[in-house]
Amino acid sequence: MTAINEAIGQSDAFLAFTEDLSRIARIDRPVLLIGERGTGKELAAAKLHYLSGRWEAPLVALNCAALSPSLIEAELFGHDRGAFTGAIQDRAGRFEAADGGTLLLDEIGLIPIEAQEKILRAVEYGSFERVGSSSPVSVDVRIIGATNADLPALARAGRFKEDLLDRLSFEVLHVPPLRDRRDDILLLARHFASRMGSEMGLAATTEFSKAAQDALRSHAWPGNIRELKNVVERAVYRAGGQRITEIVFDPFARQGATAPTNSAAAAARPAPPSAAPPPQPAGAAISPQAGTLREAITQLEIEMLERALADCRHHQRRAAERLGLTYHQFRSLYRRHAKTLQSGLSSSAGR
Repeated sequence: MTAINEAIGQSDAFLAFTEDLSRIARIDRPVLLIGERGTGKELAAAKLHYLSGRWEAPLVALNCAALSPSLIEAELFGHDRGAFTGAIQDRAGRFEAADGGTLLLDEIGLIPIEAQEKILRAVEYGSFERVGSSSPVSVDVRIIGATNADLPALARAGRFKEDLLDRLSFEVLHVPPLRDRRDDILLLARHFASRMGSEMGLAATTEFSKAAQDALRSHAWPGNIRELKNVVERAVYRAGGQRITEIVFDPFARQGATAPTNSAAAAARPAPPSAAPPPQPAGAAISPQAGTLREAITQLEIEMLERALADCRHHQRRAAERLGLTYHQFRSLYRRHAKTLQSGLSSSAGR
């Protein structure tokens, strides 16, 4: 699992997510982490565990995408000797290994319905039977599920048990993609560069030229933090201790071709679908009283928040959808401007 000290950032999206994660960590209930590939869902799960009251007990992870459907049940719940061909001895599963601690089910949307039945029983009653056994096994486990799938859509399609989804979704946290964390890109890049430099035995920390920094900031990052780490480590390796002046986003590009080092790199690879930018409401304009760009942006954000909340009768989730934001992005904006929003908004209960 990724080192926990790599959970670094200073962007509003990262800080809002960290605040939400820290709050739920101390409540001993299931949590679902929803996020694109490479956003750090395993790292978030580790932080949840180590901030919880279970931090001294095991944190056990199972990547459900790495196992065939026929093996997942035995891997989760263990099996008795003779339960199936090759079962030559009793074996404990991940639930038993995580007893007293936390079980991370990565790619939880891929778990077969049959195994979901037993997971539901284990979550509700704290007991299950090993494969090939009728003797109950009692455990005390906190479940964290991680996925980039649309679990409600899977439930509507009959591919995920609605009862299990209800039990696991005590809290649902959306891990922000890197494109929503622009202020963190160079911070993370320098962190990965420093680590790679240490691994290579370089005496000094590798620096990025302005062109390289611009390229990193403007890239779409469909692979998120995992992609950033690979790109930066490749750049440090190729620079060999020298200042990084070019960034290679696609290592499969034809050798000798000009390496993309600016915004053209973003166009070279399709960006993943993302939340649309907040629409400009009819008649909205930046007031001429706003002196600086930052003041103008702040004023516009407050005006659009007020307008969306008024149009949606202070229902914050609907207001977020109206603005083209996720709920957590909306809440981050709302918290930032809470003191200056109209007094009527502070008493709204729209959720």
